[in-house]
Amino acid sequence: MAKVCDVCGKKPLSGNNISHAHNKTRRRWLPNLRSVRALIDGRVHRMRVCTTCIKQGRVVKAA
Repeated sequence: MAKVCDVCGKKPLSGNNISHAHNKTRRRWLPNLRSVRALIDGRVHRMRVCTTCIKQGRVVKAA
């Protein structure tokens, strides 16, 4: 399953871990995704949404 937010499209970023000796190894920053039951057009759908979208109210949670 892709680690992508269904609302804003936020996805993993890549970069380097850098040690004190300045050794570089690749790493990934993953979005903080949560599985949410959301109302879309009056129907309930299960979505994977980042916490930023939940906090900003871009998703209406189903009861």
